[in-house]
Amino acid sequence: MLCLGCAMSTLLQFSKHPRAAAAVVLVAVFMTNLDLLIVNVALPAVGEDFSGAGGAADLGSLSWILNAYAITFAALLVVAGRAGDRIGQRPVFLAGIAVFTLASLGCALAPDLGTLIVARVVQAVGASAQIPTSLALLLAAVPAERRTQATRGWAGVGGLAAAAGPVAGGLLTDVDWRWVFAVNLPIGIAALVVGRSALPKPAARETGPLPDLLGALLVIVSIASLSGALVQAPDQGWTSGETLLLLAVAVIASAAFVLRSLRHPRPLFELDLLRLPRFGAANAGSLLFGVAFSIMLLSNVLWCQEVWHWSALRTGLALAPGPALVPVVTVLTTRAAQRFGQGPLIAAGGVLFAGGMVWSAIFVSVTPDYVSELLPSQLLTGAGVGLALGTLVAAGVHAVPGHRAATGSALVNSVRQISATIGVAVLVAVVGSHIDATSHHDFRVVWYTAAALSLVTSAVGAQLSRGRGQGPERTGPAAPKEAQATGRALPQAP
Repeated sequence: MLCLGCAMSTLLQFSKHPRAAAAVVLVAVFMTNLDLLIVNVALPAVGEDFSGAGGAADLGSLSWILNAYAITFAALLVVAGRAGDRIGQRPVFLAGIAVFTLASLGCALAPDLGTLIVARVVQAVGASAQIPTSLALLLAAVPAERRTQATRGWAGVGGLAAAAGPVAGGLLTDVDWRWVFAVNLPIGIAALVVGRSALPKPAARETGPLPDLLGALLVIVSIASLSGALVQAPDQGWTSGETLLLLAVAVIASAAFVLRSLRHPRPLFELDLLRLPRFGAANAGSLLFGVAFSIMLLSNVLWCQEVWHWSALRTGLALAPGPALVPVVTVLTTRAAQRFGQGPLIAAGGVLFAGGMVWSAIFVSVTPDYVSELLPSQLLTGAGVGLALGTLVAAGVHAVPGHRAATGSALVNSVRQISATIGVAVLVAVVGSHIDATSHHDFRVVWYTAAALSLVTSAVGAQLSRGRGQGPERTGPAAPKEAQATGRALPQAP
């Protein structure tokens, strides 16, 4: 009790520091970004812990630990951003931290897989409240002359989390996979204590209803149904009644969402933005590259742990070079993006990423040889992600006029989450629910698939290169009602 009292006193004293507000925002964003990465490493351990009579939980069921989070996050990002504008950025951000922290406790204590998946959904609700409000609070907390530096720090948090994720996931999982979630508790509590005193209180900027909530539900239903069909098809069959029913639900829900979005006065996503050539191309590239990236991320974890039988810690250390290279490449190529435009970087990144996937497909064998087999693939894909992923997001955000920037950035980031869900589902559909040394052929197929998707992304980059103008495209005169109807969600940290 004495130690707890000392810790609380220290936190309250720190809350009076001039940079306490910025620290709270950056720590919270780091926590949510890190969570996306360390869970991948823990997935096999979760499967072993929740084993039934037939052995460890199958990959199809485990994939929902990742997909339930990504789908919920994608659907609620715009809603949470708009809620921040109506209610205030500070209360929505703090509520997001509280929900995320409590849900992390639920994940750590989950007695079964179903409970864990539900807790992950609640985690995503908390994360969706934090991300779109975080940058607005950060900019309100720092002087005008430091805002550029603060924005770069906010964006760089994603790269730092990417570098730390595999190793942190390995270390925590080696103790117990539940620590992957429990580690969020002290971070979240500290952020809440300091944040209540230190965060600024910018006034609510808008009134009016939230974006289309039924549209958010339709997004969840459509993506979840598609993922469910892909995940269960290897066991149930592609022509089974259940698989066909899920595919039909996905098609109907998607069609209903599109029709509703085109007619609704405040749609969840302003789909008319996709008619802008550069914006549409950037989002197509983000979707394709995001699927390939998600396939690479999870397949490497599964290969190291299920085929090479490496520990979670050894797997995390082995997979660290790729993510660690991402922020380095991003920083080193900033001037190149300004000089040559975004298209060439996207094209080059897609080729490098594809090269890494082809290397894995050709050289990785069931007998471990990390230096000659997996490490070159890690370096190639890491460089490719550093060139392409953030550049695709920037290309999409920069392609929309200023009065549509908020809703455009929300759509870009939602596409990233949807692509992650599809990538995991495609991986499960190809390799099946149970993995061993005989799965080598299936892994080759999925690695070649990721390479092909990445090469198509390179073609998108080449298309963007033809229109060297990097500014926003015209959509006609800005209408005040249009501007007020935007989701106001800010770009997610990469």
